[in-house]
Amino acid sequence: MVFVGLENLQQKAECMLPRLFRDYVAGGAHSERTVQANRNAFKKWTIVPRCLRDVSQISTATHWLGYDCAAPFMLAPVGFAGMMRYGADFMAARAAAKKKIPFCVSTFSITSLEDICAVQGVDVLAQIYVFRDREITRDMISRARQCGVRTLVLTVDTPITPLRPRDEKNGFRRLTNPSLAQMVSFAQAWRWSLGMLRHGMPVLANLQPYGMGRTLLEQAKTAASQIDSRLTWKDLEWLRAQWGGKLVVKGIMHSDDAAQCVAVGVDTVMVSNHGGRQLDPAPATLDVLPDIVASSGASCSVVMDSGIRRGADVVCALAQGSSLVAMGRPWAWALAAGGEATLIEMIEGLQGEIRDVMALAGVTSIEAVHNAGYAMLRRC
Repeated sequence: MVFVGLENLQQKAECMLPRLFRDYVAGGAHSERTVQANRNAFKKWTIVPRCLRDVSQISTATHWLGYDCAAPFMLAPVGFAGMMRYGADFMAARAAAKKKIPFCVSTFSITSLEDICAVQGVDVLAQIYVFRDREITRDMISRARQCGVRTLVLTVDTPITPLRPRDEKNGFRRLTNPSLAQMVSFAQAWRWSLGMLRHGMPVLANLQPYGMGRTLLEQAKTAASQIDSRLTWKDLEWLRAQWGGKLVVKGIMHSDDAAQCVAVGVDTVMVSNHGGRQLDPAPATLDVLPDIVASSGASCSVVMDSGIRRGADVVCALAQGSSLVAMGRPWAWALAAGGEATLIEMIEGLQGEIRDVMALAGVTSIEAVHNAGYAMLRRC
């Protein structure tokens, strides 16, 4: 198997998807400067080659929050990922189980948490928002507990949904029924449409118990409007008291916020700007990672999200203190481009790139990358 890079997967995926969903995955907020900043941040760093070291045995395995990971990355939560193709949520779960990496299920999942957790061998984390109706949030916590989920991932960077020009143009989260332009786009992506429609109209099954609408578009609009913009640190304390398992807070971009998470008892902070889909312009996650690592201390691990596209990106983030990294768009593109087999190829390819970079940098384990830290890197 030859890994040709995620850029090619994106191109293939966008040829398969209707405009509504290819723009939803690729797009960002306002000018989309933050989307580009996340990638450009990695161009500021190089990795220093080292020689005459025994690199005959390289291990990409690592341990995080009780999860034994075969590679230092996880599948981040992606809303509506099940719209990449029919059965995509199950494909992601099976691929993650086969390759032994964690998989975080979005609140906005086409497939219910219960059904995804039934996939044999998958390490599922459950992502949640705090809704205005706290009973919904309580029920989602209860469902996660009943499914045997060990870790909740609370997303905190969405008090509002800002203008996302591509989504606005397509009517996503504005329209409750498909427009004529959307119907034309669906017809052009006829292979995708046939794959979906032969199994009936998709809905957000994970939110189906809460009466947020009859159609996917109606559910998307209603659910987005129900995310509580009044969320404060007291609500995080409430959630910490409600949930006895591991707790990750996603969307931390300031060192003071990271320190406050530690004080509340959060187990991991996820450095994320929502892939450039919230505040624009915002700093790249890689640029703020060192400050957040310093503020989090030994009791709270750090995971970096947003902008990862190559194995060298992963190693660069690990060397700067991230325990592992999270990826969203890449696995969505892989599923849209070719389904489960393509996602497995992507995971294996990225893992292979990480091995290559580690070997040529003279390190043989993820622990060695963490220990070497900035000594492995040079800033351009």
